[in-house]
Amino acid sequence: MSKSAPPDATPMGRLSEASLHLVLGYQLAQATIVTNAVFAQQVGEPFELRPVEYTVLTLVHENPDVSATRLAKALAVSAPNIAAWVDRLETRGLVRRSPHATDRRAQHLRVTAEGARLANRATRAVLDGEAGALGALSKGERMILIELLHKVAGKRGA
Repeated sequence: MSKSAPPDATPMGRLSEASLHLVLGYQLAQATIVTNAVFAQQVGEPFELRPVEYTVLTLVHENPDVSATRLAKALAVSAPNIAAWVDRLETRGLVRRSPHATDRRAQHLRVTAEGARLANRATRAVLDGEAGALGALSKGERMILIELLHKVAGKRGA
């Protein structure tokens, strides 16, 4: 006879997670497993984009003429990492660099027409995939979850 899983059991494996149940970081990690799978299926494989590349592409698309320095700050990563990701997107013809008008060391980043199309298509695909994967949540609950996570992320610089 199998013992039924406790109400605070892990989603897979049915292990008790009583001490972890209220730990936000743990719950975020568990939820990330779901969203990473959605991303891989909806965007990663079909569009050949890693999550960070999609993020950089979308941020450049929504912030024309952004600098790599501002991108690095926004994503809390080093300048060399941003440069490598921008290089990859530029090689694919999705992003272009242009010189700053007054600072020869600085460059502005913009998406190409192809980059804009890809950013839009990838965003639609990931949103559709997440809506399906998060079907247990109403649209209002998804919006609340997003807003709360955005608030938590906003404490990064505090």
